[in-house]
Amino acid sequence: MKILVLNCGSSSIKYQLIEILDEPILIAKGLLDRIGLASSELIHQVPGKDKYKIAQEIRDHQVGINLILKTLKDPTHGVIKNENEITAVGHRVAHGGENFKASALITDKVKSDIEKCIELAPLHNPANLKGVLSIEAILPQVPQVAVFDTSFHQTMPAFSYLYAIPYEYYEKYKIRRYGFHGTSHKYVAQKACRFLGKAINEINIITCHLGNGSSIAAIQKGKSVDTSMGFTPLEGLMMGTRSGDVDLGVLLFMAEKENLSISDTNTVFNKKSGVYGISGISFDMRDVEQAAEKGNKRAELALQMYAYRVKKYIGAYAAAMGGVDLIVFTGGIGENDINTRHRILEGMEFLGILFDPELNSTRGREAILTHPGSPVITMVMPTNEELVIAVDTYNIVTNSDFNI
Repeated sequence: MKILVLNCGSSSIKYQLIEILDEPILIAKGLLDRIGLASSELIHQVPGKDKYKIAQEIRDHQVGINLILKTLKDPTHGVIKNENEITAVGHRVAHGGENFKASALITDKVKSDIEKCIELAPLHNPANLKGVLSIEAILPQVPQVAVFDTSFHQTMPAFSYLYAIPYEYYEKYKIRRYGFHGTSHKYVAQKACRFLGKAINEINIITCHLGNGSSIAAIQKGKSVDTSMGFTPLEGLMMGTRSGDVDLGVLLFMAEKENLSISDTNTVFNKKSGVYGISGISFDMRDVEQAAEKGNKRAELALQMYAYRVKKYIGAYAAAMGGVDLIVFTGGIGENDINTRHRILEGMEFLGILFDPELNSTRGREAILTHPGSPVITMVMPTNEELVIAVDTYNIVTNSDFNI
């Protein structure tokens, strides 16, 4: 069974074609970027072959998806003879609000509910919905499934997800903590447990998805009970360009002093802050680390702040769950940044983390970072959100229970 996975952004489409037999197999993947501009580009790759690039103007998402399907069928670079080989399409959808506690077969009702969540995710849900409607127009007989970033965190208790603001705003506008990266947190927690031979419903796990966007989740006996991102992806950790946690008084003070509009203030905290704002160099940790090595004090400060805040959340979530058994690092930074993991994990022996710097010298693969016998196991587990989307799609369409 071949499943097309689509992750539609406002001006881009990431895709993978995955075949599920005895186990999932990646057949092809790619990125279509700069939709709506004359310089649109599709980069298509089949495992074991060179990348294939197409540069042409792509007017909208439907034109883009048509190009993706055409490329998948290309006699030289494609992997299928016709689109009838695609059995189902799975979509990453950023926000499901309180309506979706799990992935869902897309119906008119589901599309309507996704649309209602646009005010909660105005940058993401419209693009996600465009992908759904485009497939509906191009492949009308193919079932589609929505996999929500927020659904895994719908197990959080009210005392965890509510903000201490007048309750009427939750009742009127559903202002609460939703959390994001749920697909990734779910995947790496399950995968790590299988790797270690542990039952996920018997242990407490802290998953650290660290990248340009970063979040941490407290997973107690298999269920998310807290997560660092909140009503939007701005809350929580310091990120590439996002501030993370900040006193709201700072926002009000800056807006008044700098005469900033709401839009201007949003830009400052979402696009000009975080690692980039402190370092003044880049949102990319690799650039910042290189600058720090050359003696740049602001770059070093940014690295210290980033690691400190991750460390602080780990300690808070360990306390909230009454202890932790497993800590998992994933995402571009979590999987590959040896120095950042070292900064986070050093000095955590009091929590039962017997960190081993030599074991930590690894990138992009499954690896345990703590000494044998460490009361708390810490490890790296590469994420694969597209695979989760494909498997959820397969299970919903076939009414089965395939595991990864």
